[in-house]
Amino acid sequence: MDKKVSPAKSLCGVLRLPADKSISHRAAMFAALHKGKSRIDNFSEAADPHSTLNCLRRLEIPIKELNDEDRTILVEGVGREGLQQPKEDLDCGNSGTTMRLLSGIIAGAGITARLIGDESLSRRTMKRIIDPLTGMGCNVEAREDDFAPLKISRKGPLKPLHFPLPIPSAQLKSCVLLAGLFGDEPTEVIETIPSRDHTERLLELPVREGQGERIISSSRNQQIPKQSYRIPNDFSAAAFWLVAGAIHPDAEIELKNVGMNPTRTGALNILREMGVNIEVRDLRTEGAEPVADLFVSSSELYPVEITKDIVPNCIDEIPILAIAMLFADGVSRISGAKELRHKETDRLKALAGVMQKTGADFEEYEDGFEIRGRSDFIPQASSYDSEEDHRIAMAAAVLSLMAESSSTILDAECVSVSYPSFWNDMALLTN
Repeated sequence: MDKKVSPAKSLCGVLRLPADKSISHRAAMFAALHKGKSRIDNFSEAADPHSTLNCLRRLEIPIKELNDEDRTILVEGVGREGLQQPKEDLDCGNSGTTMRLLSGIIAGAGITARLIGDESLSRRTMKRIIDPLTGMGCNVEAREDDFAPLKISRKGPLKPLHFPLPIPSAQLKSCVLLAGLFGDEPTEVIETIPSRDHTERLLELPVREGQGERIISSSRNQQIPKQSYRIPNDFSAAAFWLVAGAIHPDAEIELKNVGMNPTRTGALNILREMGVNIEVRDLRTEGAEPVADLFVSSSELYPVEITKDIVPNCIDEIPILAIAMLFADGVSRISGAKELRHKETDRLKALAGVMQKTGADFEEYEDGFEIRGRSDFIPQASSYDSEEDHRIAMAAAVLSLMAESSSTILDAECVSVSYPSFWNDMALLTN
């Protein structure tokens, strides 16, 4: 499906954003490992977390989805010992989170399973999880040693691991910690650059901090808490409208119940540094996560620099932050973002393709961009190739709202991976 996007005269309204995908994945998995019932409200409608649900069902986890306004799921957790050997492949779809986190659970549980994915997921390297899982005594068979399908098994005991994270990656961290939950001795993950901390929050894992390090531990001794709470709305989804509201000359947008986890909101700080008018209203806690309502309005933007120490806290938002930089007077830079070349597509390359078509003044580097922005920048209307990547499609759509005439987003249905209601929300704001 291709989508025509017309320039917006104004952007005004209140949006209920999609539920947080990262937390939805984890809530379902951790509820399965808890011995007992969990009720999870506001579970994500996106495709990826439902790949997680389908995989858990193949492990004989009873899951019921209620057709209610709160998008509730009920999980009958079977505990660490209750996971069953799957009779079929575990199909992770397009979800790297499903494959990487579930690999840790399968490895720790000591059952044999084969994890598969779609064409895009099968092009993403799994070496980062294969190496530590092998070090824990697991056998991981992979295509060309790095790529899915992955067949995971273990004959001997699970070995504890002392694992300094080679890169700041919440998926890699979570994979190792989830495997460690099944060990008699503690497994430790050491990070020097913080990554998303949903796993340690929701599992209430021990964390020690000092001398520039966070050491997170997991073992069989940790009780897995019940996972009954309301999932916050996705900050990564909010970021698209924060930028849209900032760059448009006539905009007032309110975003309700947005997750404000400090390891996820690096883009909020960057946008404030750029001069964006953002108000945080009614900051509160739901479950283990902070939540607030956000209000954004038209803003005068200034250039900013995003460096490698900031990137892990805004990795998913970099495509839309680059769009904001096009409208900031001066030179903005992004560096240390090479990880974006290994997402659903090469996001740096795909983003460069979008910016080139729109007439932007920029230079692409191996790990980022230099963007020479202008407050009076008017994008050229064009046909933008999403590369079937949801974040590229949405970034191009926000850019198109500022053009002089209509643009087209190719393969626009890919937004359903993270934000199924994106096009409806855009229509709500522009009508």
